[in-house]
Amino acid sequence: MNTRTITKIRNFARCAAVVVLVALLPSVSNAADASKGKLRIFILAGQSNMVGHANAHTIATLFNPDGAKDKELAQLVFKKDAKISKAILDRQLAQAIKTDELTGGISNKKIKAITDATQKAKVEAKANALKAAHEAYKANVVSSTVVSDRVYISSIADGNVKSGKLGVGFGGSRSKIGPEYSFGLSIAKKVDGPVLIIKTSWGGKSLNYDFRPPSAGPYELDEKQKASNKADAIKKNAGHFYRLMNEQVRKVLKDLKTYHPAYDAKAGHEIAGFVWFQGFNDQFSTAFKGNYKTCMISFIKDLRSEYKTPGMPFVIGVLGTSRTKEKVAENAISVAQRQAAKAPEFKDNVLAVESYTEYALDSWKVYDTGWADHYCQWDTVGSDRPYHYLGSGKFFVRLGDAFATAMADLISKQKK
Repeated sequence: MNTRTITKIRNFARCAAVVVLVALLPSVSNAADASKGKLRIFILAGQSNMVGHANAHTIATLFNPDGAKDKELAQLVFKKDAKISKAILDRQLAQAIKTDELTGGISNKKIKAITDATQKAKVEAKANALKAAHEAYKANVVSSTVVSDRVYISSIADGNVKSGKLGVGFGGSRSKIGPEYSFGLSIAKKVDGPVLIIKTSWGGKSLNYDFRPPSAGPYELDEKQKASNKADAIKKNAGHFYRLMNEQVRKVLKDLKTYHPAYDAKAGHEIAGFVWFQGFNDQFSTAFKGNYKTCMISFIKDLRSEYKTPGMPFVIGVLGTSRTKEKVAENAISVAQRQAAKAPEFKDNVLAVESYTEYALDSWKVYDTGWADHYCQWDTVGSDRPYHYLGSGKFFVRLGDAFATAMADLISKQKK
């Protein structure tokens, strides 16, 4: 190859590099612009399933997909260079089966049954090695998850109170997630500007009493409460968590720069939407069930008045812990949530999102076969009881994304 030919090749390579760079510039610019402008604030509230009781490592069950959507969600929540995949999940599940066969489950009953001390020591050593590998796998999954530079969160999740960049650890403990995680990551792909989530959630709370909105009227005591020497305190405390929720929201709104460093006072902020996920505790009282629809309508109206946002997009997560379409349809609270969303005054600004459709059926299969005897397998795919959707990371990632999709739909309708 002569000198002239080499020179031509070098010049062509330089030109090609410039073309590629120019082609990339718009996307880089758009990415930078996405973090600027008006701060969009989303409020998330509810009881224990808004708190979130899924250990973060169970998110990896997205690699055991039911469809293309799970694959997309895995790309949403895991880093591009993450060392986690379906092959790694499958290998972990295979190892979990071996561990459970060796130990007999959470009680280690098979090991305890060994009478020969030497044999028992050998089996214990093998089991401990498998368990250590299991813990290393869990740590790898958690370290592989995305932490957002654009979405920040201020969260009360029962006793886990913290603020900062959105990542795992804003659920019921520093190792757990609720729907806030994928909601934030997903909504950031659907709206411009910096995003701040304000989450206020406490387990075991009702709408009819604990979150009772002002316009629902005074709380009616039942006969047992009337006869109690605490009747006055019970009546006074109605709506306590509704007030706590708003106190926390106002606290954050007064100091937005602290809670999101990209906040620009000139660009301003807006409360862009509200997500409500609750209902479990209202289903055990005839009065609470009967009042749920009207309380929910009052709740939405009062919050819009509180924050001077007449058409604030509002998403209701429909209670779906009973898992199937038929069972959910029989639940008075689920029905009331759907009905409230369809109130004429809420047309195009309130949506009910089903949760049972996002259920992690692979986690249920392990739980249903006897989680205690298959503990290592169970600890790979779930982390809690059915009333907490099995503590499935797959479920909560699916649900948070479904909330974000519904929210973006409502926001787009406001612009028309």
